[in-house]
Amino acid sequence: MSVPSSPASSARPPEGFTPTGTIAAHTDRRRVVFATVVGTTVEWYDFFIYAQAAGLVFGALFFAPAGEDFAQIVAFLSVGLSFLFRPLGAFLAGHLGDRYGRRMVLMITLVLMGAATTLVGLLPTYAAIGVAAPILLLFLRILQGISAGGEWGGAVLMAVEHAPKHKRGLFGASPQIGVPLGMLLASGVMAIMTVVAPGDQFLEWGWRVPFLLSIVLILVGHYVRRRVEESPVFAEIAERREHTRMPIVQLFRRHLLLVVIAALVFAGNNAVGYMTTGGYIQGYATNPEGPIGLERGPVLWAAAAASVVWLASTWFAGWVSDRIGRRTTYVIGWIVLLPAIFALFPLVSLASVGTLTLALCLLAVGLGLTYGPQAALYAELFPASIRFSGVSISYAIGAILGGAFAPTIAQAIVQTTGSTTGVTWYLTGMVLLGLIATLLLRDRSGIPLGPDHEAEQAVSPLVGARRG
Repeated sequence: MSVPSSPASSARPPEGFTPTGTIAAHTDRRRVVFATVVGTTVEWYDFFIYAQAAGLVFGALFFAPAGEDFAQIVAFLSVGLSFLFRPLGAFLAGHLGDRYGRRMVLMITLVLMGAATTLVGLLPTYAAIGVAAPILLLFLRILQGISAGGEWGGAVLMAVEHAPKHKRGLFGASPQIGVPLGMLLASGVMAIMTVVAPGDQFLEWGWRVPFLLSIVLILVGHYVRRRVEESPVFAEIAERREHTRMPIVQLFRRHLLLVVIAALVFAGNNAVGYMTTGGYIQGYATNPEGPIGLERGPVLWAAAAASVVWLASTWFAGWVSDRIGRRTTYVIGWIVLLPAIFALFPLVSLASVGTLTLALCLLAVGLGLTYGPQAALYAELFPASIRFSGVSISYAIGAILGGAFAPTIAQAIVQTTGSTTGVTWYLTGMVLLGLIATLLLRDRSGIPLGPDHEAEQAVSPLVGARRG
């Protein structure tokens, strides 16, 4: 017997009863929000400290044989390498998540990411073991990419599928703010280590500490996630035994164009975001032989300050998308990002920590507006039976097209032209691509997410597509 789906029902279920196919209990919702924030913060802390280290030390410690001109490019390439393996993580996690549940996947990805990150902190450098050092570093970065590819889809679906219909944007913003929180934590810990281990000590051992701290964070995240119930949408699918046997095959057979468009939406945001999360601006501003030459510590604190602004704008964007729609919120965000991109390098080039902070904070506002609604937007695009696969693979492809090699491209442009102008136009093009992709999607805010409405969910949300 099915339970009425109205959230306004005054009937109180018996103690210990979990309502299948209905909105989760208020207490469990709060636990889910907390768990997704903590879990994604830990995951992205792990992911971003690698990018920070790539911008600051990995070129010298692991890739020095590439030569002075190319060591830093190779270091940034190692950041992008992990993105190529995100689709593998998304494929695996999507299949497992649609077949066996969101919760199980989240536990696996958390442990995999933490183990890889901790081992990076223990790696000998090139000077100690030669070419084996960069090979092992790249292998661990690949494991991080596989984990990141599977993490995001599970986290956002746990949040959105537990949410009341009119608060999906706000609930979906909870795993999203784990990204700026992870960036804040990574930048803060790295900045502290520049004080604890200044100068050569940072190169010798200081950079390792943030990686080794990951083991503590993983234990905390694992404890929190174990206490969260499975998504009510998946619980209902499991109860009915309506799992899709090959969800990825069904996804590409019926929704390939939608996956591509959704990926392009994220690519525009991700390319701009990886100017900081990918470590490019930090490396550019601290390069002693470059035009700026700022100290590591203040630059890292500037990135941390921008992460706070990014967090606030991401949360606000999720909240406001419940009121004005996901599509409208995105369009506003793209418009805000354009002037921020053109202001970025002129402000950074003033070689002041204050103007650097201002530039990154301006960028963070637009990044939050085009990131906060993403969880709800993606969840509302795909049918329940293949939703994990749809959101994970769209996200992974968008990350490859956007942020994967954005720092490498920026570094190559500057080294080739001697100017940052080309980087500005590259980022502008990515934002315009994201805007166009957004305009190709209908707003489906509030569409029912449960398996009872699979036919409605399967209707294409692309503008111009037949609606039934």
